[in-house]
Amino acid sequence: MEYSRREFMGLASAAVASGAAPAVSSAQSTAGDDPLGVRADFPVLDRWTYFNSPYIAPSPQRVVDATVAFHQAKATDPISLGSMLAEERAVREQFARLVGASPGEIGILSTTSEGENVVTAALGLRPGDNVVIDNLHYDTTVFLYNHLVERNGIELRIVEHVDGESSIDDFARHVDERTRIVSVSWVSHQNGYRQDLDALAALAHAHDAYLYVDAIQGVGALQLDVRETAVDFFTAGGYKWLLGGFGIAPVYVREALLNEIGMDRIGWRQLESEPEPGEFRFYEDARKYGYATPAFGAVYQMRAALDYLLDVGVERIESHVVPLAGVLSSELGALGFDVLTPADNRSSIVAFRHGVEADQAAAAFDRGGVKVSLRESGSQVRAGVALFNNRQDVDRLLEVAASLRT
Repeated sequence: MEYSRREFMGLASAAVASGAAPAVSSAQSTAGDDPLGVRADFPVLDRWTYFNSPYIAPSPQRVVDATVAFHQAKATDPISLGSMLAEERAVREQFARLVGASPGEIGILSTTSEGENVVTAALGLRPGDNVVIDNLHYDTTVFLYNHLVERNGIELRIVEHVDGESSIDDFARHVDERTRIVSVSWVSHQNGYRQDLDALAALAHAHDAYLYVDAIQGVGALQLDVRETAVDFFTAGGYKWLLGGFGIAPVYVREALLNEIGMDRIGWRQLESEPEPGEFRFYEDARKYGYATPAFGAVYQMRAALDYLLDVGVERIESHVVPLAGVLSSELGALGFDVLTPADNRSSIVAFRHGVEADQAAAAFDRGGVKVSLRESGSQVRAGVALFNNRQDVDRLLEVAASLRT
């Protein structure tokens, strides 16, 4: 199930205190094949058949170990600032490798939403400008642009999805010469719909607009090469498919646009050098967007997570999770469920209406030891197929779902 931040903190504290575990044995949860050879790396599988990565992805043990080592060092022999900044540089370099960028195009922010705030602040949107999004986008983006409607007098145009898809033709009917930004979630948190970034970039650029992408539900599970896909900006928080922690979100700004996207605040981390007392020079690349002391614990987590993903290979991950999500989607349809994810969608997320009372569905999945999100007042199930899931996991989810039909 999915909770508000306040509910999550309360439940997390209670779970730690009680040591609560689902009614499923370790042997059940880790049984079956292991196509990517990673299942032993994820302690969560000793407790759950886990399909809740679109909410919070579990970290592999390597990332846990890096986190513990950082905090142990801080407690006993605090790490130098120089060493921590070197780790941040390694994160930028590794993330650049992951998405086909140069390190100079990668900055380090705290959250996904922060990236879009940085971009919109720099562009100076004003009356007469319009921004185009769709209603499969994340709620925070809607809040941001509604705020800019009120504060800056811009126009917000929202593409209505049809049967869970926002087509390029529908976007084209909303984009014109006054459009400044087309903003999308690469993969929708609602139903897993995967946007055609190539087509959207071409459409935006044909009207001298920019394409901004919320990539948190895609990067780490799906391949993205910014040299082949002309995205202008994207941000991805670390705690979902990137397998890291909270408080870190790499941001990409295309090199040609670095001069246009300036700094929206000032802090010590943006300083490249101080040539003379009272003089200073700011970074000109994407390092300028990280202005103050970062959450260095999250930086060490992210370094370990990126190393892990690069070792496994995102191409292999996508080749595993997309077909498996397709199997889940088609078999849910065969069971008679209302599947909200479009057919032939190529992401790792599947959503469906379960058709019973929310409490009944929640109890069934908990009893079965299957971790999913219940959304839309508990009426929908959202499941994410991760690199560690296998066909036996899918069958287990389908078994629990089928029990709701009897």
